[in-house]
Amino acid sequence: MTSKLHVSALACLALLSAPALWAEDLATLEDLGEALFFDVNLSQNRTQSCATCHDPDYGFADPRGMASPGDDGVSLGDRNAPTASYAHFAPMFQKREDGTYVGGQFLDGRAATLADQAGGPPVNPIEMGMPDAASVVARLEENPAYVVAFKDLFGERVFSDPDEAYAAMTKAIAAFEETDLFSPFDSKYDRYLRGEVELSRQELLGETLFFSQQFTNCNLCHQLKPQAGSEGETFTNYEYHNIGVPENIDLREMNGVGPGVPDLGLAQNDMVSETAGLEGKFKVPTLRNVAVTAPYMHNGIFQDLRTVVLFYNTYNTKSEARMINPETGEPFGPPEVAENLSLEELETGPAFEDRDIDALVAFMKTLTDARYEHLLDE
Repeated sequence: MTSKLHVSALACLALLSAPALWAEDLATLEDLGEALFFDVNLSQNRTQSCATCHDPDYGFADPRGMASPGDDGVSLGDRNAPTASYAHFAPMFQKREDGTYVGGQFLDGRAATLADQAGGPPVNPIEMGMPDAASVVARLEENPAYVVAFKDLFGERVFSDPDEAYAAMTKAIAAFEETDLFSPFDSKYDRYLRGEVELSRQELLGETLFFSQQFTNCNLCHQLKPQAGSEGETFTNYEYHNIGVPENIDLREMNGVGPGVPDLGLAQNDMVSETAGLEGKFKVPTLRNVAVTAPYMHNGIFQDLRTVVLFYNTYNTKSEARMINPETGEPFGPPEVAENLSLEELETGPAFEDRDIDALVAFMKTLTDARYEHLLDE
């Protein structure tokens, strides 16, 4: 399903209160979720919506910086907002028989499902800043059209229990995020798989390198389908790994966390039974739209996609020149969490040459949805 309302008009539409217009526009769960996704009235100061940090014009990520500012105009998060593109394909957060964790939402998987994730930001004090679920529901009830839509879709008594109404809101937002607007599978790579376009020689080399464990370690974590080159590939296996990302000192100075406070990632997830060995692990992100959703890593420390590939290469190269972060001119920093590194995956494959790095970046650019391809030139 595609969105029937142009996204640029939704921010304005969310502020309207004409019941006749809304009654028609909110007929389905997806329509209601669409309006809620863009509604700034669901934040404490009425300045922030889901779309503020998951901007539909920028791959449903936040282009404003390393972390997202809060509705209060003062707070600044400690993690980079992940893209909401293709997020609904993540399985429910779970522990496998072998003891490893997979799936869920947020970088640490603390929301088991997409609906659970939608319920987090409105009541997060450094995000949308509402004090509790009941306060959010009170905002919903300010809009007569929401009242009609919620009762039509969830039953006449949905507002009699604030928790029930809040859960209904999250289900609607999740339903909207499950539409084709978030996951059109229409990138150049998708079109190539369907025989509609051809890849350049450099892009084809990047594809070969990406899917071959003889040459790279990319597909160990960024391939879901058993067969390389399968349609519907999300370019993540939804597992959790510590890849040794350095601490983002600049961000820590901006948000007041201060240096030397490790982000423990998965180990901070309340749903894990034992935290030992999980410190510093984060969910493998999708590479869909990766070329247009900078900055990168859980803390937004890298600004350029080529830098990310060079960082991975530090685990295999013996060249001191290859240990330099081109964005700083200094060596890549030490891991924020030095334990639990996924060395088996990180050290697979040979070191990259410039040709390899450029080809991998070129291939990852082909994973950009058609409506964002114009951003590749910016």
